[in-house]
Amino acid sequence: MAEEDRGASPETDALFPLVYEELKRIAHRHLRYVGGGGATIRTTELVHEAFLKLARDSDAVWDSQAHFFGAASRAMRQVLVDFARRRGAAKRDAASIVSVVDGVGSLELELEQILALDAALRRLDALSPRLRQVVELRFFGGLSEQEIAEIMGVSSRTVERDWLKARMFLLQELEPARGG
Repeated sequence: MAEEDRGASPETDALFPLVYEELKRIAHRHLRYVGGGGATIRTTELVHEAFLKLARDSDAVWDSQAHFFGAASRAMRQVLVDFARRRGAAKRDAASIVSVVDGVGSLELELEQILALDAALRRLDALSPRLRQVVELRFFGGLSEQEIAEIMGVSSRTVERDWLKARMFLLQELEPARGG
């Protein structure tokens, strides 16, 4: 692990204890959507892996605390996707994903389903990075529309519209897989 840590600056090392509890809260929110299916990744592991991913990005500049936590949430999603890929995930149950996205986390996702959601989020990002960011902050970060508006520098009404558009896009993207 020393090789991986080499990219972390002293400032980054000093930051970790200051943000650890909030990172654990975000990681717990990510993992709350991961159901059974033999999931073996724990909150602490997810926090550490995501932080290492952030620390390795020497070009990263965070404009605010909220910007940092948004980047951390994205890193956690990437860690979970990598974890699902390593497990050889092939099956996708889009019906469960649609329910989770539509109900803002009312059901659990299997690790395999994270891959389908990630693919849909990547397509959304290609169309609108702002919509993808709203999904990450709302769905994974657990932030309210008002908090997201403050982070993004837009009105709450804009975030409401963006959240609706993003959910509709994701539902449409994930719906075709239901029948197959």
